[in-house]
Amino acid sequence: MQSDTPTKKELVEVGGRPILWHVMKIYAAYGHRRFVLALGYQAEALKRFFLEYEPMGCDFTVRLGQSSDIVYHRPIAGEEWQVTLADTGLNTEKGSRIRRVARYIDADTFFVTYGDGVGNLDIDDLLTFHRAHGRLATVTGVQPLSQYGIVRTNEHGQVTGFDQKPRLEHWINAGFMVFERAVLDYLASGDDVHLEREALPRLAADGQLMMYRHTGFWRSMDTFKEALELDTTWRESAPWKVWE
Repeated sequence: MQSDTPTKKELVEVGGRPILWHVMKIYAAYGHRRFVLALGYQAEALKRFFLEYEPMGCDFTVRLGQSSDIVYHRPIAGEEWQVTLADTGLNTEKGSRIRRVARYIDADTFFVTYGDGVGNLDIDDLLTFHRAHGRLATVTGVQPLSQYGIVRTNEHGQVTGFDQKPRLEHWINAGFMVFERAVLDYLASGDDVHLEREALPRLAADGQLMMYRHTGFWRSMDTFKEALELDTTWRESAPWKVWE
C-alpha cells in the first residue's frame, strides 16, 4: 500500500540512498564527520532514519531481558559519523534554526549547508579560501544551467541558432557555506531570522561575506523531476561522488 504521507525531501532517494546521505558523504570524504541536523517538518522521519540506520544495514543479535543489548556483526564501513538531531521548531526560519543548535557547535569555524544539493566541491579548497580572506562568512556560488533552451536571433528576428540549456551568467548561492562563530550574532534577533533575506545581506553590508566560485558539477533537488534526473545521473556517472 502506498502511503499518503509525502517523503521528507532530504530522505528522497537518489541511487538507493537519501539525498541527505549524499550531502553528508561529500563532507565526510574530507574528514568532516560531525553533523548537527536542525529539524523541523517531519522531524520524526529523520530521527527514525538514523535510529534505524545500523540495524537496517547489517546483521545483528538482540539479547532480551534485564541485560538487553544489541550486537552489530557487520558495522557499516566508512561512516564513522556523529550525528546530533535537534528539534528547532516547525515553522522556524533557517537563520533561527542555526542559532538554536549553536549549543551543539563547539568549533570556531563551522560549515552550514542545505540537505538537498550535491556537487563535486573540494571542501578543503573551500575552507582554505575562507580562512585566507579573513571575513566571517563564505558562500559557495555556482552558475546554474538554464531550465530552458535559448533561441538566438538577429535584429530582424531571424533565428540564427539554439543553445540547449546554457550555463547562465549570474551566480547563485549553492549552499556549502562556512561561518565563523561570530555569525551567530547576526542570527540573534528572534525566532524568525531569515538566512538568505536578512542575515546574509547584513553580513554583505558589513563587508563580512565572500563567495567561493565553484565551476564544477552542482545540482539541487527541488522537484520530483530533478530527483529523477539526479537518480539517472548517479547511475550513469555520479559526478559528485568524491568519496571512495
